Amino acid sequence: MNPSLSSSTQTQNRKADHLRVCLEEDVQFRQIATGFERYRFEHCCLPELDFSEIDLKTSFLGKSLSAPLLISSMTGGTDFAKTINTRLAKVAQDYGIAMGVGSQRVAIEKPDVADTFAVRSHAPDILLFANLGAVQLNYAYGIDECRRAIDLLEADALILHLNPLQEAVQTHGDRNFKGLLDKIDKLCKELPVPIVAKEVGNGISAKMATQLLEAGVGAIDVAGAGGTSWAKVEGQRAKDPRQRRLGQTFADWGLPTAECLQQIRACHQEVPLIASGGLRNGLDVAKAIALGADLAGLAMPFLQAASESEAAVAEVVELLMAEVATVLFCTGNANLEGLERSLERID
Repeated sequence: MNPSLSSSTQTQNRKADHLRVCLEEDVQFRQIATGFERYRFEHCCLPELDFSEIDLKTSFLGKSLSAPLLISSMTGGTDFAKTINTRLAKVAQDYGIAMGVGSQRVAIEKPDVADTFAVRSHAPDILLFANLGAVQLNYAYGIDECRRAIDLLEADALILHLNPLQEAVQTHGDRNFKGLLDKIDKLCKELPVPIVAKEVGNGISAKMATQLLEAGVGAIDVAGAGGTSWAKVEGQRAKDPRQRRLGQTFADWGLPTAECLQQIRACHQEVPLIASGGLRNGLDVAKAIALGADLAGLAMPFLQAASESEAAVAEVVELLMAEVATVLFCTGNANLEGLERSLERID
């Protein structure tokens, strides 16, 4: 890290690096899969349904959605990120699905890049999530910074992302996670919108979900292992050999997405639950819903499409919706509510 660079410039450069590495390098988990491969749906050869009447509608945190899809938090802070977020937001509005943005820390530190996140004008009706790192609560962030992040987006909720492994591998990462649960508890009482606790790809256990819910968070995004490994991303970025080695050692660290979903839902029947972490198609989305998720978040498929065009993003959404509808049709379910009964474990 160049000590002559300001903190905001370093954060902005890191965001640009993240986009480049995710799009150009192999940063996917290899030894750990999502766990969805351990499940299959029971095929129904005579569904007694009209495909055109299949209903994907759902709701989350009180907001109606045309399908249980979330464009997961990815980026912001650079010109390219603005293009990506604009394309994603326009498509989210067109199809009535949810969207999150990447960490807004750079916008708090450098207000002149705030417009790279400000997508509400393109998507006035969608369920929209603001996003900050929970660890920043130990680095001078508090209620004011969280309110600024929410107000910038006119967001419906605030994601607090939890990323201890990423910070441990990241060169000069923010590694003081002590006392955060109490600060999250206080924040939940003071903010005007719900807080969503989200990992970044290493999973949230049922034990930790319980503690977060007791602290007052309004929803959980498990963001489990099996997709993009942020240890690998930070290891690829690192100039320090030690940090590069850490990225290699912990490239496949975490709890598979399917296990997180199943275990959390078994303990907490009513919690609004988001499945993300390695979902790549509508069959994954359907399995996630069957395992107890209310919403399914995807990042990499949308990032790749948004780097090309708005039309490419729309194609991804249409394909995902067609895949989920096909699962419903071929399991004899007219809507999402029956999916759980059609899923079986195969190992």
